[in-house]
Amino acid sequence: MRSPVCDLLGIEFPLLAFSHCRDVVAAVTNAGGFGVLGASSHSPEQLDVELRWIDEHTGGRPYGADILVPAKVVGRGEHLTGAELAAMVPDAHRDFVATLLEAHGVPVDKGSIVVTAAGRLGLPDAADELMDVAFAHPIKLIANALGPPPASMSERARRAGVPVAALVGSREHAVRQLNAGVDMIVAQGSEAGGHTGTVSTLVLVPEILEVVDGRVPVLAAGGIVTGAQMAAMMALGAHGAWTGSVWLTTEEAETAPATKDKMLLATASDTVRSRGRTGKPARQLRSDWTDAWEQAGGPGPLPMPLQSMISEPALRRVDAAAAGGNAGATQLATYFVGQGVGLMHTVKPAARVVGEFMEDFAAAAERLQYTIS
Repeated sequence: MRSPVCDLLGIEFPLLAFSHCRDVVAAVTNAGGFGVLGASSHSPEQLDVELRWIDEHTGGRPYGADILVPAKVVGRGEHLTGAELAAMVPDAHRDFVATLLEAHGVPVDKGSIVVTAAGRLGLPDAADELMDVAFAHPIKLIANALGPPPASMSERARRAGVPVAALVGSREHAVRQLNAGVDMIVAQGSEAGGHTGTVSTLVLVPEILEVVDGRVPVLAAGGIVTGAQMAAMMALGAHGAWTGSVWLTTEEAETAPATKDKMLLATASDTVRSRGRTGKPARQLRSDWTDAWEQAGGPGPLPMPLQSMISEPALRRVDAAAAGGNAGATQLATYFVGQGVGLMHTVKPAARVVGEFMEDFAAAAERLQYTIS
């Protein structure tokens, strides 16, 4: 295909796949797309292990890394430790989570409600440690999903000759990203899984294209799980697609088994934007967990990263209990996923999903050409 994204990244097909699973990243890259590893949930040591594995299994083919550095987060600029952040989590929130899990038959030790490991997620100094690792590997793209990339990311990427991508959910976001000097913009609509804004992909993509005015390539994201949807976005003017949800039901995915089963049965209406996992609005499967954080009389979500410090250990415990057949835990189980989940009905190898994207894209382009002729 002829796309500025293909030229920039050295790929055959402008399909980018964000995943926390190294197997998905490698499979997509090897199939002609471009895998992007979500790195922020890893320690520097873990990230090095994951990237070494990808290096060994992609034969020099290009891939990237996504390191979350939000513009607004508790502790930014204060160099706080995980333990210091944990001390900021109120007892009311600890008790709320413990009570919620116990009501669903999930055993919990109240002393382990908060984990310090998630506390520095998104803080600049923690991100710098991850960048030390990422730039030691042959990555061909680095992305920041929340806000403009920090100067440290942009400067290091320039020195390494690595393009910088950033996700946006509004016209104002795109202007800030252009001023920050990014090399690629991902226009992510509200249909997407994870952190999103409120504007739909169909409206957002042309609005962002208008703002960018050809200065950098633009990828479309949000609800895109088929090649026909990708073709529709490129018909609007996008230069490719950034995808995430569609890989969560692949054979290689890291998705907990009970949650994957829920995704296969879900419709678009079974997702919700909730602050109950990270403290920022993020689309995920609706469950008793997401509902609990919206209920009247509850303590309400904490800001990032404090909410993650209580949600991540709790939801890992939930996943383990659900895998053991605990029905109450299954009702709580949730994960980031977009509205495209309503089109994700079967488990497939990631490489097959890439192949189906290519075939579906070609068929959609042929239909459009037939209509024109």
